[in-house]
Amino acid sequence: MAATTVAVPPAEMPLPHEYRGRVGMWCLIAAESAIFSIFVVAYLYYAGKSLGGPTPREVLHVPYFNSICLFSSSFTIVMAERAIARGKTKLFGIWWLLTIALGTIFILGTAREWYHLIYNDGLTISSSLFGTTFYSLVGLHAFHVIVGLIGLSLIMIFTALGYVEQEHVPKIEVFAMYWHFVDAVWVVVLTVVYFIAL
Repeated sequence: MAATTVAVPPAEMPLPHEYRGRVGMWCLIAAESAIFSIFVVAYLYYAGKSLGGPTPREVLHVPYFNSICLFSSSFTIVMAERAIARGKTKLFGIWWLLTIALGTIFILGTAREWYHLIYNDGLTISSSLFGTTFYSLVGLHAFHVIVGLIGLSLIMIFTALGYVEQEHVPKIEVFAMYWHFVDAVWVVVLTVVYFIAL
């Protein structure tokens, strides 16, 4: 009697393990992109409609240095990925630490800008529609950067303890996708807030 094999329908085949992280991250990025889109549209709609308080042109200055730091962190994380892919854990740690440093500089720069806007220019989240939409949009991005920095820092701790090795490349690459997303979103936020809506 011949043995019979039962074919699994394509719809029921599980996703290969190595792709699950990437698919999950792409789903997260798609959902977060939709949220950012809503905030960007709200900012563009309300930025010029404030009846009181300072206007964007009066108080905003393009954060060139902060932006260069954040954009540079995409380069450093790519170099970190390449290093771990070649099994160079120490070099990976150096590039990863540089990525954390650049992200931290960006957040500190954002905090400094907000301090100046609140205490010198009187722009608060409740002072005008511009203030509400500005802090909501830029704050949403800053929140995502902070989440990324926490993740980067945890991976750095594991690296320092010797737990990160070449076999972890796929997981490192998935997290790097999130960081590249944060950088890409800043291109949009920077353009909308500091150039288009001024």
